[in-house]
Amino acid sequence: MTALGLSLPRVDARAKVTGEAQYPGDINLPGQLWMKVLFARRPHARINRLDTSQAERAPGVIRVFTARDVPVNEFGLIFFDAPVMIGESETVRWIGEKIVCVVAETESQAEHARDLIEVEYQDLPALTDVHNAMQESAAQIHPHYARNIMKHIPIRKGDTARGFEQADVVVESVYHTPAQEHAYLQPEAGVSYIDDAGRVTIAAAGQWAHEDQQQIAHALDLPVEKVRVIYPAIGGAFGGREDMSVQIILALAAWRLNRPVKIIWTREESMIAHHKRHPMWLTAKWGATRDGKLVAAEVEVIADAGPYAYTSTKVLGNAALACTGPYAIPNIKVDAYAVVTNNVVTGAFRGFGGPQGHFAAETQMNKLAEKLGMDPVELRMKNLLREGDLLSTQTPLPGGVVSLRQVVEKCAEEFGWKAESGKQKAEGSFAIRNSQFARGIGFACALKNIGFSFGFPEGATATVELRGAVEIEHAIVHHAGAEVGQGAHTVMAQVAAQVLKLPVEKIELVASDTATSGNSGSASASRLTWMVAHSVRGAAEAALQKWREEERPAIATYEYSAPPTDNYAPEDGRGKTNIAYGYVAQAVEVEVDRETGQVRVVRVTCADDVGRAVNPQMIQGQIEGAIAQAQGWAITENFLQKDGRVLTPYFSNYLIPGVMDVPDRVDSVIMEFPDENGAWGIRGMAEMPFIPLAPAIVAAVHNATGAWIDELPLTPGRVVEKIKSNREERKERNE
Repeated sequence: MTALGLSLPRVDARAKVTGEAQYPGDINLPGQLWMKVLFARRPHARINRLDTSQAERAPGVIRVFTARDVPVNEFGLIFFDAPVMIGESETVRWIGEKIVCVVAETESQAEHARDLIEVEYQDLPALTDVHNAMQESAAQIHPHYARNIMKHIPIRKGDTARGFEQADVVVESVYHTPAQEHAYLQPEAGVSYIDDAGRVTIAAAGQWAHEDQQQIAHALDLPVEKVRVIYPAIGGAFGGREDMSVQIILALAAWRLNRPVKIIWTREESMIAHHKRHPMWLTAKWGATRDGKLVAAEVEVIADAGPYAYTSTKVLGNAALACTGPYAIPNIKVDAYAVVTNNVVTGAFRGFGGPQGHFAAETQMNKLAEKLGMDPVELRMKNLLREGDLLSTQTPLPGGVVSLRQVVEKCAEEFGWKAESGKQKAEGSFAIRNSQFARGIGFACALKNIGFSFGFPEGATATVELRGAVEIEHAIVHHAGAEVGQGAHTVMAQVAAQVLKLPVEKIELVASDTATSGNSGSASASRLTWMVAHSVRGAAEAALQKWREEERPAIATYEYSAPPTDNYAPEDGRGKTNIAYGYVAQAVEVEVDRETGQVRVVRVTCADDVGRAVNPQMIQGQIEGAIAQAQGWAITENFLQKDGRVLTPYFSNYLIPGVMDVPDRVDSVIMEFPDENGAWGIRGMAEMPFIPLAPAIVAAVHNATGAWIDELPLTPGRVVEKIKSNREERKERNE
């Protein structure tokens, strides 16, 4: 009996499609109160006066909470550098700062009372441009970060000056990638209460229950065991639920009032008050010989962190690695900076720095191919990393087979690249540019690290309980890993079924509750499938051994620890930074309306090496979902801020792709080169399909129009402008 490799139905599918599944906003408890938050809504200011007296007297109000009520007024996933709330005589550093939390008998009463609060602000100059913020003369935004530089990562490999002397072709460009809103279906919501064991309990959406528990306990100055975190059904996450939103303030209210408290943010509140994908500016200079061998790459990466760390230092680590792509380059110089500003805070989002870094790297490769008169796939095949090749960190890729060449070849083959592309296609596409609509194709590839790594200790804990008389009749799997739509709970069931030789229907999950499971780590960084496979397998095997020894019920706990990794060496970035990597390639075809600037993605071929496919249909779903989300980032999602204020706080002016926008066709190519360190060779894959799409689309737009566009998103106005300027440049050259 095997459960791995089968497209079994998701264990949560029926409950979600029938409406039985309880999301945080669906939960109602007897005697519950409602909370509303007063946000600062200004980017930089000092609070001179805060008067909550009218709110306190308003109908239905039970309590008004301010910063004075928080025992340890700080939180943070990496550093405790952010306040839970901002109080009188303190400094607001972005529009999403929480000033007051109002708790009342009803939601409307809480909202009414919130609007009665009087705050006298002294506005301060807002630093919203990363380049200005880095200047010596710039005011320091946060006391922890001198010169407004949160983190600098230097990477040095070889000698780039000597490398560029060997180059016959050099390409230099400046790229800009935008912020992106996670746009999950349910905005931030939750319920808090005191459970039967006297624990402050929070039922909310998140991605790492035990880390949430730690941060709540820290802020309330409570023992960790006095805090319980439960994840009900979660309406998507994509990294957007890694950091605190409603958890600490809900816990504070239930702890102080000993009554259940509920909150649901509006979509606008969600848009302004949780973190976004990091906007980045990447300045790249790459050189190659005339036969297409890369010899040197220099890249500067500047990421807008907003005022607090969240996961910026870790995201920066990925971007610093990704900005030189999946290539064997002998000489590399990278300087990556996370910069403090008064913009909306930034943090984890699918790809975790990989999309930004690879956007620059892959566009550089496509530009080099054009300069060299070489097919883009051929150029990649000459330079892709192989087993034993050294990354920019001067260490080889772990995990056995480095399947980049196979993935790129398969993607090109499935797309039909050799038959219809290369130099012939590139020249042919110019012939139709006099018509309104032009078709073009583009290619890109990437590697994606698995896990937080960079010196962070990786692992996960699982407990398996076997019940029955003579035969195992029932198995219970305890695991804290979050189900955020990626199918993690189904993976848990399939792994347990594989070891125990049971039908999946006999596997019961007790999941995502700090009171019933050990620490799983985060559902992020493409790590959870890897960690689940190891931890559930270990616990199931140990329980099975006890069962064979006639222990009834047989219960075993297994704590998996991943291979150790290194953080970047401070002087040159040297180190074994990650436990594993996955590999992906994409080819796309687009249609461009040259008059309106509209870009339509016609088809995408996406090849992913997943190590071992646990559930192929779920993998296909992740590929298609990632492509839709990446298309939004590349083309339609224009998250606008001005002077630190969000100009696009609604789905009416922040345009995520709809059903009519997604590609006409997506071909998902699942490849399996088992990772020698993964259980059964399994790796994570959910982030990979996002990463190469934007540069592939940009290459296809260039192929169709002749215009290179180095800034995302490809809004119609930007596309038309670039087509026009390209036409004028060609005209000047011809004259």
